Amino acid sequence: MDAIELLLHRQSDAKLTTPGPCASQLDIIKRAALRVPDHGCIAPWQFIIVQGEARHTLGDIYYKSAQLEQQEEKTINRAKELPLRAPMIIIAIAKYQSHPKVPRIEQVQSAACSVLAMQQAAFAQGLGGIWRTGYFAQSSAVKEALNLSVDDEIVGYLYLGTPEVSCKKSPRHKAEHYFTDL
Repeated sequence: MDAIELLLHRQSDAKLTTPGPCASQLDIIKRAALRVPDHGCIAPWQFIIVQGEARHTLGDIYYKSAQLEQQEEKTINRAKELPLRAPMIIIAIAKYQSHPKVPRIEQVQSAACSVLAMQQAAFAQGLGGIWRTGYFAQSSAVKEALNLSVDDEIVGYLYLGTPEVSCKKSPRHKAEHYFTDL
């Protein structure tokens, strides 16, 4: 797949199944994550790969966090099942570092770029993925369970696997609605 085709046809696939990325595919995904813009070359990222039985561990973290933080019953009840929606999840974290020239927002944006780069690398290899956030990305109890600092930011959970259905999505937006000349 060439770069233009990738950029114009990338999509999110919510229904994912096995197989997930193999070792060589995951290596490419990892390398793509590290090629994103990085002002000051400070590498403000951390990635946690969750697969196999570790998905149940993440589900337990979600469940305990939702209970501890007194979330709605619906959130608590589905917490353990959420990580089972794909064979692999990569948790992307912005590891904030105080820096005189690189503000927090740029560090978070760099980590967010890494999620897009990983998803594009997966898509280019015939895999599917979806970037998810929500309550569990904002939960201080989840961050604590993952040994993150209060300054760290979970920018997303990248779910990866093989799309259950082959369905090419049409573009939803037209460029002329979002771009103007100065």
